[in-house]
Amino acid sequence: MKKFHIDFYKNKKIYFALSIAVIVIGLVCTFVIGPKLDLQFAGGAMIRYSVDGEVDSNEIASLVQEATGRTVSVTVNQSLSDAGYQITVSFAGNQSVSLDEQQQIAKTLSDAYADRTFEVVQSSSVDPTMGARFFQKCLVCMVITFVILLAYIALRFRKIGGLSAGITAIIALLHDVSIVFFAFVVFGFSINDVFIAVILTILGYSLNDTIVIYDRIRENRKLEPTKSVDALPGIVNKSLNQTMMRSILTSLTTFLALLVIFIVAAAFGLTTVETFALPMMVGVVVGCYSSICIAAPLYTLWAVHKSKKK
Repeated sequence: MKKFHIDFYKNKKIYFALSIAVIVIGLVCTFVIGPKLDLQFAGGAMIRYSVDGEVDSNEIASLVQEATGRTVSVTVNQSLSDAGYQITVSFAGNQSVSLDEQQQIAKTLSDAYADRTFEVVQSSSVDPTMGARFFQKCLVCMVITFVILLAYIALRFRKIGGLSAGITAIIALLHDVSIVFFAFVVFGFSINDVFIAVILTILGYSLNDTIVIYDRIRENRKLEPTKSVDALPGIVNKSLNQTMMRSILTSLTTFLALLVIFIVAAAFGLTTVETFALPMMVGVVVGCYSSICIAAPLYTLWAVHKSKKK
């Protein structure tokens, strides 16, 4: 296998600047575009219909708004079980959809599409307060996850400065979470339970890469006779060059699998699967980058700075 001799520690400012630039652009996009909270978090009501033919989502939205006088968003997905389609009508706000409103919507759609048959598949409503509580619980779960990961890394790598290794790994994970969130905003995807699933999955992939790198740093440091912190940048560079292809190939394999899933989902109109696969592709790439170019150089910088301070 080809041996690499990239000086990651020397180029750390370039990597840090690139990440900061991406995060700044993401923050600007977030303020300009704004995140879309799903029904689960923002509250509101939803009705899902099945229809035996293709319909236009914009026309459906216009018809429902005329019938109810309320702002709605509509998505249309092709059904895999038959040749029909599924229509999801989402109502923002804190009001549920009454039976009279549902009947009025059904009549309006039937009149507009006389040659189509609409059937109610699902109808539900979420109180905004309950949605906010659910969102808070998800955030608490993520915080608990970070705390457990920090404790695990600090204990496992205590011989190479476990706390600094743990904190820099968590910083890299926060970097990944931020960019995946920005991907949801830029692509116009709703922040919902799929977002939480993507975040937790990315944490696993990214942390696995980081731990493999830390393991190699620990093993290479055992072989260093001087044990001096001055040798640490060289040890880290050597470890990164040794594990880089492993990290890249693992991430590439996952990325290609997700790409196939995304293409199939796009072809069949599986919006939920698209919402999972596309941000996951972004997260896999970012997670690989952060493990190699953020976590390890940042850990080295911390260790060197701490040694000089002493």
